Amino acid sequence: MLDVAKIREDFPILSREVNGKPLVYLDNGASAQKPKAVIDAINLAYSHEYANVHRGLHTLSNIATEKYEAVRAIIARFLGVADENQIILNSGTTEGINMVAYGWAMPRLQAGDEIILSVMEHHANIVPWHFLRERQGVVLKWVDTEADGSLDVQKVIDAIGPKTKLVAISHLSNVLGTKVDVKTICDAAHEQGVPVLVDGSQATVHMPVNLDEIGCDFYAITGHKLYGPSGSGAIFVHKDRLAEMRPFMGGGDMIREVSKEAVTYNDPPMKFEAGTPGIVQTIGLGVALEYMMDVGMEAIAAHEDSLSQYAQQRLTGLNWLNVQGQTPDKAAIFSFTMDGAAHAHDISTILDKKGVAVRAGHHCAGPLMDHLGVTATCRASFAMYNTTDEVDKLIEALELAHDLFA
Repeated sequence: MLDVAKIREDFPILSREVNGKPLVYLDNGASAQKPKAVIDAINLAYSHEYANVHRGLHTLSNIATEKYEAVRAIIARFLGVADENQIILNSGTTEGINMVAYGWAMPRLQAGDEIILSVMEHHANIVPWHFLRERQGVVLKWVDTEADGSLDVQKVIDAIGPKTKLVAISHLSNVLGTKVDVKTICDAAHEQGVPVLVDGSQATVHMPVNLDEIGCDFYAITGHKLYGPSGSGAIFVHKDRLAEMRPFMGGGDMIREVSKEAVTYNDPPMKFEAGTPGIVQTIGLGVALEYMMDVGMEAIAAHEDSLSQYAQQRLTGLNWLNVQGQTPDKAAIFSFTMDGAAHAHDISTILDKKGVAVRAGHHCAGPLMDHLGVTATCRASFAMYNTTDEVDKLIEALELAHDLFA
């Protein structure tokens, strides 16, 4: 069982006050807070061990290189990947998906070819495909969510046709908390020779993930949502797809030799890691993932599932609050609007006065907002360090907001 009180002691920021109230941080879907282990690792790297990685040969460079390169294996273990050379280090999910769009899809897809998306995708898993629509005539096929916010995977599968070249799907919605059975999608898509890209930005922080079992072709993660630093992340690329990809960016490290007449590329994954990387950010990500694995992903998932059930019960008990997405197994992410004239931004501001941090806006999910018929929502997103007491404080703050707008 997860010891939440002990975990909270590991996160220094949770002891501070905001507007004279104890901080209730419920904006984890945007970015999670950092444990002391990560903060200490970053401080150590900059204050005592910093140097550029690879080829330095001096002591500091060797230390930085060893710590940096060790993160690849940590990520592989965290994601259930046997071969760490299928892990490309980068700045996060946005870079990872763009890498696939430019390096794999752009040279392979032609006008009329189709990419299947769900309506609940984050813009990071939409805009790169719009580039291909604008520049190459690729067709985007959309699958809507159901009335309860779930995604019917059979509808995704049924959308696959002879012109489908890629399915790009979120493992877990950053707005609705909807979990998607991506393994079933992968199995069915592969039977028809269609690769699958999975946006794992939200899923990996809430539940165990095993990519060797899921069987996807691409899987993107971002470090700052995983209790790690911003500017860190990775993408898993199956070895068969790695062989098909061309480099996304050119520069140092991704080459073997460069002359006036030619260039010889490095082997994957280095082939796709151009230039000086986010050295310290990546080291911090490795520490964050080890922290999560030490706590236990099963324990984290069980705690958050319990939190989700309690929060769903409390929030749906407010008959003037409209919660988007009512699937019983949803993750602890709740987007909502309030009856009347209260705008999401106003609600968020009032909650902040009570020390409760939530996000307001479209959450980089414009097509989903259109589908839901709203322009913006408030979103309370929970993490392993949140408690039922903090759910109660959220409810108290919402009741205050409602009274003010009544």
